[in-house]
Amino acid sequence: MQPLSDLATKTLAAHDRLNELYGVQAVYGRADPMHELVGTILSHRTTHANEVTAYRTMRERFPTWEAVRDAPLPDLTDAIKTANYPEVKAPYIQNLLTKLISETGAANIDFLDGLSTEDAMKWLTDLPGIGLKTATLVLLFNFKKPVLPVDTHVYRVTQRLGVIGPKVSAEKAHAILLAYLPQDAGVLFNFHKHFYWHGQRTCTWYYPKCSECVLQDQCDFYHADGKMVLSSTPTRPKPK
Repeated sequence: MQPLSDLATKTLAAHDRLNELYGVQAVYGRADPMHELVGTILSHRTTHANEVTAYRTMRERFPTWEAVRDAPLPDLTDAIKTANYPEVKAPYIQNLLTKLISETGAANIDFLDGLSTEDAMKWLTDLPGIGLKTATLVLLFNFKKPVLPVDTHVYRVTQRLGVIGPKVSAEKAHAILLAYLPQDAGVLFNFHKHFYWHGQRTCTWYYPKCSECVLQDQCDFYHADGKMVLSSTPTRPKPK
């Protein structure tokens, strides 16, 4: 196991390399934090296009958040059916709206901007169906809090790179990676975005394009000829 200082140095070096490849972005999110919150729930295990369709259909059928909260559950499930597992996501959405409106009097989370990062994180993760990934996305993208979302792409790329251990869970990766990076929203946003894009475009699930990868010389997975056993990915199948 490498010393933590070496792993932090390696993490920052990979971050700098991807900054050069993809360009530094300003922090941005959806204009409406509620859209970010509910849209992230819809995005779990589905494509961006399916998430967009589900959200749009839901808001067309139920124009207010109160209407979404009070909709018959089968109707809401049908409205978001393009998102995978709508029968799971619909109750989550209604339960979080019920709790949010009951506690604050409105379907609005703008008040999170005035809370500390720790308090905002606790408040969000106490909501039904809101885990670390959803909470960190909302807090970073919309409120520029110094947190780091670790989705499946970020998790896979950083584990193959070797900056988190081969058996580290995605949940634990949030804190490990955050500790290696400056506590700055701009840095964390670009780290998330760039590793996300890299996982989509180059360091893909079954057949990563290692020969094209700018992180090749730093990557444990590449140097092991793709034979590492990792919790983020299955063993790579042989090409047909």
